[in-house]
Amino acid sequence: MEFNSLKEKKILVTGGAGFIGSNLCEKLLELNAFVFCLDNFSTGKRENIESFMSNPNFKLIEGDIRNIDDCMNSVKDVDFVLHQAALGSVPRSINDPITSNEVNVNGFLNMLVASREAKIKRFVYAASSSTYGDSESMPKVEDVIGKPLSPYAVTKYVNELYAEVFSKTYGLETIGLRYFNVFGRRQDSNSTYAAVIPKFVSQLMKGESPTINGDGTYSRDFTYIDNVIQANLLSIIAEKKATNNVYNVAYGERNTLNDLMRYLKEYLSKFDENISAINVVNGEKREGDIPHSHASIEKAKALLEYNPQFSLQKGLKEAVQWYWNNL
Repeated sequence: MEFNSLKEKKILVTGGAGFIGSNLCEKLLELNAFVFCLDNFSTGKRENIESFMSNPNFKLIEGDIRNIDDCMNSVKDVDFVLHQAALGSVPRSINDPITSNEVNVNGFLNMLVASREAKIKRFVYAASSSTYGDSESMPKVEDVIGKPLSPYAVTKYVNELYAEVFSKTYGLETIGLRYFNVFGRRQDSNSTYAAVIPKFVSQLMKGESPTINGDGTYSRDFTYIDNVIQANLLSIIAEKKATNNVYNVAYGERNTLNDLMRYLKEYLSKFDENISAINVVNGEKREGDIPHSHASIEKAKALLEYNPQFSLQKGLKEAVQWYWNNL
């Protein structure tokens, strides 16, 4: 897939020191784009962008999307925005809905306003599969959603509504990418709200028994980071007819948490055979969790030419190798 047209384009990645954001920055620098990274380091990490700091095409802007002046400053002379900055995690939003709303809704609106004022060519943003809420239809198609099950889900749905209004009212080209359970290199395993894969990997590597919420039959469409990078780059170069839209970004395959644990134990055992014998604990179901998640990616294939290359198993082999070398 050719992204040569991105050479020397000026691209702002908000939340660029985070897990997904830093991977986007890295890929864009490889493509010889000029990359601006806006981050307040509340969840992003300096070590994620340390290797970029000496690159003349990279600029770090320390700022907070909750501050409109920081947003305005970050979009000066920028062609495209990849908006990744957000406070993730359903449990975090349940514990502290106010901060989640301030960052994910107020901050998002600030970035839209700043992008409109700066006449940004296109605003691509991280949406979320949490928007499907209590909808039981499978696989998930973009125009069939349910009621949100958490404050986080509410904030991400509001993002979509605001983006659509800004497209229709102000002519700002927007594309929302509903990420499904993204995993891969640089995903934090130490946070209180660590995602399930790095958390399980970290526990298994320490010889600890991981706890699966519920009986392990809940299922997810786990999505490797390289699939997400591809979707973002395609969104920048997509034809205008693809804008003012939201797309599922996933592999299009469903695996249970029990499947996931089996793969992790198998792949990690190649580094330490004792891991295969570690027992798994089943805990309580987690509040706000969707039981099953499986994406239809037909819309993204048709309009963005999205073609994900990494299944869960292929992605896990890469991720496990990275964690083994870096944890």
